[in-house]
Amino acid sequence: MTKDTCSAENRYAAFEDLGIRDYAQVLDLQTAAREKMLRDPGLSGRVLFVQHPAVYTLGKRGGRENLVVSERFLAEKGIGIVQTARGGDITYHGPGQAVLYPIINLERSRIGVADFIHGLEEIMMKTARQFDVETRRDPKNHGIWVENKKIGSVGLSIKKGICIHGLALNVCPDLTPFTWINPCGLQNISMTSLEQENKTLTFDPKASMEQVKRLFFKFFCQIFNFETKGTNP
Repeated sequence: MTKDTCSAENRYAAFEDLGIRDYAQVLDLQTAAREKMLRDPGLSGRVLFVQHPAVYTLGKRGGRENLVVSERFLAEKGIGIVQTARGGDITYHGPGQAVLYPIINLERSRIGVADFIHGLEEIMMKTARQFDVETRRDPKNHGIWVENKKIGSVGLSIKKGICIHGLALNVCPDLTPFTWINPCGLQNISMTSLEQENKTLTFDPKASMEQVKRLFFKFFCQIFNFETKGTNP
């Protein structure tokens, strides 16, 4: 990957669509990319767009206690559980959920962690607005909400200023697996999606996911003042 100098006015990232890819495989990819950036701080960032086959992931706070079904039940459903180093508690990923993983040197880009999280939420809020879905933040819980239903989540892992993990927005997933956990460790909450909340547009899942991908990349560049480098969306 091409080296560059990066300041607050000069930020570059390669944007990549990974399609539908196994969670553990993409986690390994992120970890390897971060280690490479740690060894060579001149490398540009990478921003990955992906959907995952059904999986539960645990954060640094754990989350197995927030399963409301047995692990045997999940095994019968073909849903695995993966431990991660990101912030937060248990969450679910599956087809129809749009995931964005920025592998970015926040320190070098002069972006504070709180500002970065706020910006990731803003990407999801702006994207949802394009589907006529108005969302809000919750000061006590990262992510975005439609009234009292959660639609998007944020979780990061930061090592020496370089972040991995990112955001997940429910576009048109099967929401049933969310009922088998307390999402993000929160009890008595429901999850929703753009498909469920959209009231005015004809919703085509494949076309909508493609639109979400383009919007994610567009708003990422706008909000964080990044330019594309290498692979374009």
